Amino acid sequence: MLPLMAAADQNAFSSLSAASVVSVSALVFTVASFWWLNARQGRLESWEPHFFAAIVHGSKVRLRLPLVLHNTGAKPIVVQDLRLTFPEEAASHLPLLWTSSSSCLLPGPDEEPELPTGFVVAGRQAQQLFIEFEAPFSGLVPKAGDYKVRIQVRVGHRKGWRSLLTFTLRTNNIIHPDRYTVCNNAPLELTKEDRRKADAALLELLEGQEKGASAKGETKRRASSNDEGNTGTNL
Repeated sequence: MLPLMAAADQNAFSSLSAASVVSVSALVFTVASFWWLNARQGRLESWEPHFFAAIVHGSKVRLRLPLVLHNTGAKPIVVQDLRLTFPEEAASHLPLLWTSSSSCLLPGPDEEPELPTGFVVAGRQAQQLFIEFEAPFSGLVPKAGDYKVRIQVRVGHRKGWRSLLTFTLRTNNIIHPDRYTVCNNAPLELTKEDRRKADAALLELLEGQEKGASAKGETKRRASSNDEGNTGTNL
């Protein structure tokens, strides 16, 4: 009789243990699912743009990029600021700052660009923006070639700047650097004739900057020489 009772108690205990495991597993799954669907903090991701708009005039560099920002998590992400850098160029002293946002890539006389203000990317959603970056005195005037470009972002739930996207900016495709035009960022997209025109235009722009700097230096030397020749005392 006693062995039968012990066996019955053992079976009851085993059934209770199995039921407890199933119940705990179901609770953990429910909590984890709720967190994943409603409370998980994701990250922002973006992709290399196929086109860009640019103007390189004097010491001013301005770029407009079509960016798609995707929030991988469930919670919304507040974007506070953006900036663009040339991480491999020693001459790039200052980053290009986010100066405005627009509704299209091609600049036009009737457009009404918006000042840079924070925006929200909803959970598991994507948002397309046309962001304009500018640095009046960046120290770097891009020549014809490939440049490593990095876009950094500041978000509301973290401190400091964080890398959002790194890609290759192909300035070979800028045929008219002194005009704000749209350029293709695809590799090997220009013909040899177009590439020759782009190289010649950028070379002409750089030579003009060097001549301007030389003329300013000569003017200063002449002014200094005139001042030294007029140091007599008036009685």
